Amino acid sequence: EQLVESGGGLVQPGGSLNLSCVAEGLMFSISAMGWYRQAPGHERELIAQITSDGITVYADSVEGRFTASRDNAKNTLYLQMTDLKPEDTAVYYCKAYFGGHWGQGTQVTVTS
Repeated sequence: EQLVESGGGLVQPGGSLNLSCVAEGLMFSISAMGWYRQAPGHERELIAQITSDGITVYADSVEGRFTASRDNAKNTLYLQMTDLKPEDTAVYYCKAYFGGHWGQGTQVTVTS
């Protein structure tokens, strides 16, 4: 049972990145999911949540710029990130609320 993230990287301000989180061996389709991030020296923060049927809620800091989605047939969670800012630099994690599983994290760095 694990979550495997991918898609992080280095991007310039104003750029975009798409993160993926593949669930292996989990009851993905019935689990609400979350995207979190943790910047150096900061606590891990919740930035997006999505219910099993696709209803989303976002933190104010990413509202209008980030979009969470899921494909239950592929056991995959997505985070589309646009208009990235230096303050979005962090390690990004996905979490499955059913079972409390975390991904390993993927680094996103926004810098010119």
